[in-house]
Amino acid sequence: MKRLNKEALRHKLSVYFILGTPNCRQEPVTVLREAINGGITIFQFREKGRNALKGQEKYAIAEEMQYYCRKSGVPFIVNDDIKLALELDADGVHIGQEDGSVEEIRERIGNKILGVSVHDSREASVALAGGADYFGAGPVFPTKTKEDARPVQGLNIITNLRNGGFNLPVVGIGGITAMNASSVIKAGADGIAVISAISLADDVWQAAALLKNRVDKALKKMEAE
Repeated sequence: MKRLNKEALRHKLSVYFILGTPNCRQEPVTVLREAINGGITIFQFREKGRNALKGQEKYAIAEEMQYYCRKSGVPFIVNDDIKLALELDADGVHIGQEDGSVEEIRERIGNKILGVSVHDSREASVALAGGADYFGAGPVFPTKTKEDARPVQGLNIITNLRNGGFNLPVVGIGGITAMNASSVIKAGADGIAVISAISLADDVWQAAALLKNRVDKALKKMEAE
């Protein structure tokens, strides 16, 4: 999948599912397949935390997940492991503020999608200048998924980026559920990024479908206003 233009990427970012083996109660690949069937629009492989896979085991499950993403036309993004992303020829990479220079990573990955986690306008400016394609903004709400999560930003992080003139696609991340997803879109985000709202659901397909429905309705409402 080629690097997408800004508007095509906005559309793909609407329901962004992030998953690694430590985040599941069920078999991870099965969770991903159900989430794809439920309507996720982009996927990030994030293998971090306690009991995370390494080496060949990590490569093997990433490769299998990528297969199902490609089969369904869902962009496959790798979280901060540039070497793995290049070996798999992933569609893109997502990095945090501690994962190196945005500009240098852009040079390494070439014409792949590059997402950057940002927490304020200064970080967004640096990411934009370095060649980011989209921002992951948050944490919007409290989250227990990331052990090293920054302080909760609330919806202000998204409204501040929009009011600051940043036109790059933005996904809100952190504690987002079907109950609050609409508020994230209303604040100006192009999509929502979730882990546990889908990965820990009893019915993964239903959880993904509900989030897709809520986000689609919110986006249509924003377009109409």
